[in-house]
Amino acid sequence: MPNVLFAGTDENWEIYQPLIPDALAARGINANFSRDLPPETVDYIVYSPLGPVQDFTPFTRLKAVFSLWAGVERIVGNKTLQVPLCRMVDGGLKSGMAEWVAGHCLRYHLGMDAHIVNPDAEWRSGMAPPLAEDRSIGILGLGELGQACAAALNCLGFKVAGWSRTLKDVQGVACYAGDDGLTALLARSEILVLLLPQTPETTHILNAASLAKMPKGARILNPGRGPLIDDKALLSALDSGHIAHATLDVFTKEPLPQAHPYWKHPQVTVTPHIASETRPKSAAQVVADNIARGENGKPLLFEVDYKSGY
Repeated sequence: MPNVLFAGTDENWEIYQPLIPDALAARGINANFSRDLPPETVDYIVYSPLGPVQDFTPFTRLKAVFSLWAGVERIVGNKTLQVPLCRMVDGGLKSGMAEWVAGHCLRYHLGMDAHIVNPDAEWRSGMAPPLAEDRSIGILGLGELGQACAAALNCLGFKVAGWSRTLKDVQGVACYAGDDGLTALLARSEILVLLLPQTPETTHILNAASLAKMPKGARILNPGRGPLIDDKALLSALDSGHIAHATLDVFTKEPLPQAHPYWKHPQVTVTPHIASETRPKSAAQVVADNIARGENGKPLLFEVDYKSGY
């Protein structure tokens, strides 16, 4: 019987306490799932960085750690973690992200703000948008979430391109990689979606130089990670009119401080880190699948490459 430690918040424990044992039982595994286990007896940890475990050294029998978060930047640098770490990739998270991205792309594409925010009661006719097939959208990051968003945007008829660290082949997506590829993607992106992981290489990937490569009047969506954007550079590009608008869901510091200029900037929409969240019911299935694979000697799903940081 494997011992599975839940190292998350009190709130999450109330949610996951019935879900994970049931998911394991459906796979024929009777596990001891608890918040209180002697460290030397623990086989697996279901983990949140907000939970009580920061030092993994006492867990001498540990086989793997399963993150409840899609992003692992707050875990992967922990030098005491010497076993496989698996990020959370579940269908609910992908669907939620694709819906948020598609919704805001359509908002920009259709020019909805001009009609929703219209205090002067102005009849703005003659503002019909182009068809989706004439609108180019770029996605920085073609992992699980990036590909889910690309598929949703393809279904709507947009011209979709994507950039990743290494060149990928994604159906219906013009794929780019490398420095030259990044320049090419930025130059064609009327709407740019940021879905890269946070690593030293991606920090401030959107800066004064890269913003200048985008078309004048481009829009930006960031549901990925706050530090992908150099805030000062973006504010400058917005003030100059080179970037028409930005919708930001993630920030370097969260909650976003009330004094931050993003709140009052007329060309910025702030959403409070709601683009997509882990759905407990589907996440429990992912965790149970990985524990079953570990117990049966099979390769784990969604294992993090410590060298690349994701």
